[in-house]
Amino acid sequence: MILIIQIVQVLLNVLWWIIVVQAIMSWLLAFNVINLYNETVRAIWQALEKITDPIYRPIRRIMPDFGALDLSPLVVLLIIYIINTRVIPYFALQLLG
Repeated sequence: MILIIQIVQVLLNVLWWIIVVQAIMSWLLAFNVINLYNETVRAIWQALEKITDPIYRPIRRIMPDFGALDLSPLVVLLIIYIINTRVIPYFALQLLG
């Protein structure tokens, strides 16, 4: 069972980095440092969107509209942090104790 908890932690850490990379890439796109005319950039961007959009969609429905400011990645990162620091250690202690 500990192996499953470790796998979940690794997957959450990977998701954390995917969200961070997407946020940085969105800033680079917004400031025209990179653009979607490049096929590689477009492919990476589309892959990141396909991974993260299903996670963001329920949060975007709940949160109020802030215009161009999208806070859903921040909310997801906060949820991942809470799961990693509170929920998973709680279940690990329940299994060991």
